[in-house]
Amino acid sequence: MATGNHSSIKEFILLGLSADTHIQALLFVLFLMIYLLTLLGNLLIILVTHTDSTLHTPMYFFLSHLSFQDLFYSSVTVPKMLENLLSQRKVISVEGCMAQVFFVFATTGIEACLLSVMAYDRYAAICHPLLYRQVMRKQLCVKLVWGSWVVAFLDALINILLALDLDFCEVQTIHHYSCELPSLFPLSCSDISTNAAMLLSSALLHAIGTCLLIFFSYTRIVSTILSISSTTGRSKTFSTCSSHLTPVILFYGSAILRYLMPTSGSPLELILSIQYSVITPLVNPLIYSLKNKEVKAALRRTILKYLQCLR
Repeated sequence: MATGNHSSIKEFILLGLSADTHIQALLFVLFLMIYLLTLLGNLLIILVTHTDSTLHTPMYFFLSHLSFQDLFYSSVTVPKMLENLLSQRKVISVEGCMAQVFFVFATTGIEACLLSVMAYDRYAAICHPLLYRQVMRKQLCVKLVWGSWVVAFLDALINILLALDLDFCEVQTIHHYSCELPSLFPLSCSDISTNAAMLLSSALLHAIGTCLLIFFSYTRIVSTILSISSTTGRSKTFSTCSSHLTPVILFYGSAILRYLMPTSGSPLELILSIQYSVITPLVNPLIYSLKNKEVKAALRRTILKYLQCLR
C-alpha cells in the first residue's frame, strides 16, 4: 500500500454547512432535535415490533431491522456534525475520515438492500397471499437481512481498501459536513481512475440491482391492486404500499444523484446528503407509524402497558 503523503496529512478540515457562527448555533439545535427524534422514533419501532405479538410478521421483522439500520446510519454522521458545529477547529483525522467513509458507504448499501427486500415482501404478500407464509419463512427473512448487511459491507470494504492507497495533497479542505468517498477524490494526488470506476460500479450495482427488484415488485403490486374489485380493498392496499414507496423515493432519489454527480461542494450536494443520511432515518419511523393502523395500535398498547407498570 502506498504511503506517500499519508504521513504528512494527518487531518482534514470539514467546512460543514455554514461559516456563520449564528447560523451554526441554529443548525446545531435543529440537527440535535432531528437526531434525538430519529433515535426515539426508531427505538420505539424496534421496541413495539419485538414486544407486540401481533407484529411478529415478516413485514415488521424487516421494519425493525430497517429501524436498527437507521439508528446506525444517522449515528455515523450526525454526532460528528454536531461536534463541528460547536467547534472552532472543524477537523477530522485521516483515520477517522476513512472510518466514516466506510460506514457511510456500508449503511447506504444496507438501506438500499433492505428497502428492496421490503418491496419483495409486499409483492409476495399482495400478489401471492395464499403462498405468502410458505415463501416468506423465518429462515428466508433472516437470510435476506444478513445478506443485505454482508453485501453492503463487502462492497464498502472493497472501496475503502482502494481509498487507503490514495495519497493526499496539501489541500486538506472537504467541502462537506462529513467524509464521503466522492469528496476525497479532489484531495488526492494519486490516480483516482480505479477508485472512480469502482465507485461508479458499486453505485450502479446498488441502483440498478435493488431498483430493478423494487420496480418489478411494485409494477406487479399495482397490477394486482387494479384487479381488486372492492374499492375498500384497493384503498387499504394502496395505503400500505404508499407508506413503503415514500421512503424508497426519498432515499433513492437523493442517494443516486449524490453518488453519480461530480463532486463540487455545491449546496445541492449538501442537501442531497442531508436528505438520505439525516432526513430519511427520521421520516422512516414517522411514515411507517403514522400511516399504519397496526403500528399505531401496537404503540398505544405498549405505552399503556408501560404506564401500568410504573403505577
